[in-house]
Amino acid sequence: MIRTALVLALLGLPAAAQSVREAPGAQLRWLDKMSGETADVDLSRGQSAVWGRLTIQLNACRYPEDNPTGDAYAHLTIRDALNENGTFSGWMVASSPALSALDHARYDVWVLRCLTE
Repeated sequence: MIRTALVLALLGLPAAAQSVREAPGAQLRWLDKMSGETADVDLSRGQSAVWGRLTIQLNACRYPEDNPTGDAYAHLTIRDALNENGTFSGWMVASSPALSALDHARYDVWVLRCLTE
């Protein structure tokens, strides 16, 4: 009986889907773990930047339509000049950088926000 009530309650809830917008760019931060040096970079969609051995390309950046400054997520392709197989390709979430992180011994990269203008 309790299980049936719970299922009916869950079915009655509106979908948790959130409308998102595509941004023209993103702001990223990277860290050289050896030297402690950090830098921020603004990339437009399709643009790439080189820092140390890494080449970082921004493929897309999306954000919740009702909250442009929150929960941005970006699709990045990151390559290390010493690794032919590629280093990272996927979505990174600004509010949860460890959820889908770059696994690299020397460098760290994360998304700060989408650029909405």
